[in-house]
Amino acid sequence: MSAQTSNDHFKLENLFSVKGKVALVTGGGSGIGLMATQALAKNGAKVYITGRTSEKLNRVAELYSKNIDGQIIPLTADVTDKSSIEKLVEEISSNEKALDILINNAGVSSATQDTDKQTPEDLRKALFEDASSSMEEWDKTYRTNVVQCFYTTTAFLPLLQKATDAQRGWSSTVINISSISGIVKASQHHFAYNASKAATIHLTKMLAHEVASSGLKIRINNIAPGVFPSEMTASESDEKQKSALPKEKYEGKVPAGRPGKDEDMAATVLFAATNQYLNGQTIVVDGGPVLGGLQYLGETSGKAYHQFDLEHPSAEYVSLTNGYCLALPAIGNISFNRISLLLLI
Repeated sequence: MSAQTSNDHFKLENLFSVKGKVALVTGGGSGIGLMATQALAKNGAKVYITGRTSEKLNRVAELYSKNIDGQIIPLTADVTDKSSIEKLVEEISSNEKALDILINNAGVSSATQDTDKQTPEDLRKALFEDASSSMEEWDKTYRTNVVQCFYTTTAFLPLLQKATDAQRGWSSTVINISSISGIVKASQHHFAYNASKAATIHLTKMLAHEVASSGLKIRINNIAPGVFPSEMTASESDEKQKSALPKEKYEGKVPAGRPGKDEDMAATVLFAATNQYLNGQTIVVDGGPVLGGLQYLGETSGKAYHQFDLEHPSAEYVSLTNGYCLALPAIGNISFNRISLLLLI
C-alpha cells in the first residue's frame, strides 16, 4: 500500500461515509430523530422514518428530501406494539435486502413529582399518593423508552446481520437514544423517565454483549444527549417540525453555554454509525454537564448560599441559587481548601 493510498483512508468521506446505506429511524418526525434522519439522508443514506402520525412523517419527507444525496421514506408504525414492529420488518424486508443502521429514538417523557419536601409524610404524598404517580404511568414510560428498544432491535437482527455479511469492512449498527437523565443521580422530578433512560443504557450493554456472544457482527451503542431542542424539551415544534430553545436559559447551567444544536447530534450519529470499533458504549453529548468534576444533577427549588469544605468529603453536594445542583467530587492538589458559591437570581 502506497503512502498516498494510506492517506486516502483518512478522508472525511471515507471515515464517516453512509452513502448507499439503508437506515431506519424510529420517532424520525421531529427532534433528535429528525436530526439523525437529516444527517444520514444528506450524506447518501436511504432513511426510513417511523412514527404514529403519518402527517408529521409525510411533512418531513416533503420538506427535507430536497438537495440530499439519499432518500427519506415515511412509514407509519407503533413501535410499542409487537405486531406493528413485525409489520414494519416485513415492509422493509419487501423493499430492502438488508438494514445497515437502526436508530431507536422513539421516546416519551413522564409525569413529574415535587421532591422538595421536608417531612416523610409530605414526600410520601408527593411520590406515592399524588395522582400523577401511577403504575400505568411507569408502564407507559418503560414500554416506550425501554421495551420498544429491545423488541425493535431483536426483530431486525436478521436484516442487520445480512448487511454485515454483504459488505467487507462494515458491520451494521444499532444506536439507542437515551439521555443524561439516565446517568445523573438526581430524579429531576421525574423518576419514571430517568429510571427508564438508565434502563435503556444498561439494555444497550446487555444487547451488545449477547449479540456479540452469539457470533453476530452487529454493533450496538447508545447516545445519551443532554438538552437538545425537541417536542419533549420545548413542548412544541414549528411548521418545519423543528423546535427551539432559548440560549440564554442555559448560559449559566451548561458549560457550553447553550443547548445542543442539530449539527452536534448529526456529528455524533455519523460517528456512532460508522466507527467499526465501537460497540456496547454510551456516548454522552451534552455540552459538559456530566463531567467528573462538574455534574449537572437536576432542578431544585431551594435557594441557598453554601460553602463547600474540601476537608470534609461528606459535604458532597452544593445547592445553587439558580435552581440547579452541582456534584463536586474529591479534587486533589488544590492550593485552597474551601469553595464559596454564590449565585444571584
